[in-house]
Amino acid sequence: MINVLLTSVGRRTYLINYFKEEIHKVGGRVYASNSSIYAPALFEADEYVISPLIYDENYDSFLLDYCKKNNIDLVISLFDIDLPKMSTLKEKFKKEGITIIVGELWLTQMANDKWKTHLFLKEKKFNVTPAYININQVFEALQSSKINFPLFVKPRWGMGSIGVYKAEDREDLNFYYRKVKQEISKTYLKYESASDIENAVLIQPAFHGEEYGLDIINDLDGNYCNTIVKKKLAMRSGETDAAEVLNEPILVELGKTISNLTRHPAIMDVDVFFDGQKDYVLELNPRFGGGYPFSHMSGVNLPKAIIAWYKKQQVNNEELLKPKIGVVSMKGVSMHLNSKIENTDGC
Repeated sequence: MINVLLTSVGRRTYLINYFKEEIHKVGGRVYASNSSIYAPALFEADEYVISPLIYDENYDSFLLDYCKKNNIDLVISLFDIDLPKMSTLKEKFKKEGITIIVGELWLTQMANDKWKTHLFLKEKKFNVTPAYININQVFEALQSSKINFPLFVKPRWGMGSIGVYKAEDREDLNFYYRKVKQEISKTYLKYESASDIENAVLIQPAFHGEEYGLDIINDLDGNYCNTIVKKKLAMRSGETDAAEVLNEPILVELGKTISNLTRHPAIMDVDVFFDGQKDYVLELNPRFGGGYPFSHMSGVNLPKAIIAWYKKQQVNNEELLKPKIGVVSMKGVSMHLNSKIENTDGC
């Protein structure tokens, strides 16, 4: 029997169900946590709990107590912001017989910081476009024609499309720069940005080519298994709505290179632009990303592989981790009703 806790589940109901399908076969249960009751994925789980925010001083003890009380074996976070915290807890939980599947602290901190990600990729000789965290340097680069509009303005620490804007000219650039700083101060991003608030906005030109998502799969010891390549066909608010699984040898090799550098466990979600010859890496997300369902729909079954790896069983990569090429799939929208949620609006 294996019990799994997925934290910060948000709207990822599909992941709850993917894990339930496999965990129930071995007699276990899938638990879910989130800091807000209005997270639909909570109600797909066998059991759920409302947790403190990751920044709360009681979060560590809350999580450990909950895991011990419910005999949790595996913990997997679905939210970027949680990952550095989970990295720091990994060894402590391991001593209690609980495995947190998360990358090393240097990796999770680097991946959460788009500027550090840019520097890492540049140092490791990946193709990148210029990036700036100083708006005066942006104007200097524009003046010297090193870069041109349009430019993307976004939080240095953040995820999805939160606070991402496209500036077409200098007036746009000044406006969106101020707007992003304001949005950072009013959202959870203020916690991440506090370490360098004066340099919390990142600006960079558009990438070349079409956008792809990579699911780079390693075993729980960080050994490379496969790269699933998906061409993004439709996007909405930073999430992929439709994608096609393709065989692009250049991008598969890119995934293998990233795997060997990061040694992440289980999965890394990577955003890439590809023009048919050259790839440009945009972001590294060492977790299940919003693009994983497209891999799953093509025949990949990472939850089943994770269970097997945890049980020290051999995993047949061809059977569980190889996709069917050419599969096109789309995300839908579903409604969730739960009578246990009390009406708090006074009506």
